[in-house]
Amino acid sequence: MDTLYTDYHSWLHGILQRRLGSRDDAADLAHDAFIRLLSKPRHLHHHTARAYLSRMARGLCVDLWRRREIEQAWLDTLLHLPEPESPSAEQQTAALEALVEVDTMLRRLPEAVAHAFIQSMVHGLTGKEIATQLGVSERTVRNYLSRAMLACLRLQARLEGTQP
Repeated sequence: MDTLYTDYHSWLHGILQRRLGSRDDAADLAHDAFIRLLSKPRHLHHHTARAYLSRMARGLCVDLWRRREIEQAWLDTLLHLPEPESPSAEQQTAALEALVEVDTMLRRLPEAVAHAFIQSMVHGLTGKEIATQLGVSERTVRNYLSRAMLACLRLQARLEGTQP
């Protein structure tokens, strides 16, 4: 691992800095990449390490951009709340972390399931309207919504520490 770090850290940092435009973000993500590499021991040959780190860097960049999108949407929402209704800094942090977890959970679901869930819960569409959008039966939409709700319940149990 020492050799991989020595051989590839500055290369990875350079790639990340070009993608992100920030030396600090690049340093953080390069650090995260090597931490992940250490936490999942696998035998990497030098000829495959560069490709593996490059793929991991792309994923870390996407995760960072998604998190920032969610943070910005949350901050925009807070700006529109009257002062007495504004949550405390601790509540804001907890809500942001929960939003990131929900986003991650939705991205792991099949696209049609996540789409049906968002259309129902966020946009208030009916099962019939969603079925028309997706070109499926209302029964299929109900199955999609059930699957998404089950994923939400599992996430809630995990976050509350009540998952078996």
